[in-house]
Amino acid sequence: MKVTLVGGGGFRTPLVYGALLDRSERLGVDELVLHDVDASRLERIGGVLDALAAERGRRVPFRSTLDLEEAVEGAAFVLCAIRVGGLEARIVDERVPLELGVLGQETVGPGGIAFALRTVAVMRSIAETVGARAPGAWFVNFTNPAGLVTEALQPILGTRAVGICDGPESLFRGVARALGRPREELWFDYFGLNHLGWLRGVCDADGELLPDLLDDEARLTSFPEGRMLGAERIRSLGMVPMEYLWYLYKAETAVEEIRRAGQTRGELLVGQQRTFYEARIDGPADALRLWREAVGARNASYMAEAGKPEAGAGEDAVGYEDVALDVVEAASGGAPAVLVVNTTNRGSVPFLDDEAVVEVPCVVGPTGVSPLAVGEVPTHARELMETVKGVERLTVEAALAGSTELAERALELHPVVGSRETAQRILAGYAASRQKNSHT
Repeated sequence: MKVTLVGGGGFRTPLVYGALLDRSERLGVDELVLHDVDASRLERIGGVLDALAAERGRRVPFRSTLDLEEAVEGAAFVLCAIRVGGLEARIVDERVPLELGVLGQETVGPGGIAFALRTVAVMRSIAETVGARAPGAWFVNFTNPAGLVTEALQPILGTRAVGICDGPESLFRGVARALGRPREELWFDYFGLNHLGWLRGVCDADGELLPDLLDDEARLTSFPEGRMLGAERIRSLGMVPMEYLWYLYKAETAVEEIRRAGQTRGELLVGQQRTFYEARIDGPADALRLWREAVGARNASYMAEAGKPEAGAGEDAVGYEDVALDVVEAASGGAPAVLVVNTTNRGSVPFLDDEAVVEVPCVVGPTGVSPLAVGEVPTHARELMETVKGVERLTVEAALAGSTELAERALELHPVVGSRETAQRILAGYAASRQKNSHT
């Protein structure tokens, strides 16, 4: 079975390869193809993968190419994680709103809109190539904003394009540990959009467990999401929000903390990754060492402004690579699995239309992805989901039409922006930054 990773020179590729090594016997992957537009990054990552294979004593054959058509030809699964404009563009995405006192976070803030405006057309072009060269392939999207981008791909690839996020599964594992129960024994009632979801219930064979968890402050604050938002806020909601909702519920605090830190997430990451990609190395083992050091620094700073405990690397942590390969395993002939993925609604969330991409539990198997019905949801969540879905769709329209007017409207409607004047100032800041960079 051939698997292709578009964006294969990216920083997270060794995580995918390591997970493939762990599941190599079950998955039967006999070829991994890495595609990227940067040959030097592919070469550096290839050295890390060679060292991982040597360390583990087993190998999934891989090769690298700059040719997208060659990369995806005949693939059974195409995984995609790209960053159009690189981390340098992310710095601008985050910094411009921040200078105006607005959260610039790259998926739940204006930064996500800016990122999407650059990314949607590129992703649709990739999807068209996959549709032509690997018409039966599954397309597993890591590229942010994952829900928005996945919805933009649906007209081309249909429901075989799914978006993934590790946030829901990490939340489930934390809640299971707080309850003192194996995660596999529990059913999690979860609904939302990407980076905008809530855990509404947790059940075992005997019934609902969430009310008792909400009443026990020690257990409720024993996992990251509980500590970040606090027991009082979670009890007022009657649900446990996934981690990224911290940025919406506490946007002003987020701005203050990022300013206090003196650098945005993009500014931090660009330094860490430059050290890895540009350092002189002495063979694959040295490349692996540098990569692990950079990963450790990245994890230690993840959501630091929110005071996230364990810095994304604790015992409940799960990575995008794990969720992606759960999809691959279930869809390639393993036992069907219930997984939280981003897929078209098809009646799962009753107040959104069938084509809206939502993030809900789905049955995933060789025949496709079937979202499970979540029923009615609390008014607060419904209103926020409807607003953000409207922003997402305006952003896709703006990206495809090249429309500044639609982009301004998307920004204006975003919950952390909230006014036309601020939206105009953010867009003007982005335009000024592009012009400045074009002359440097």
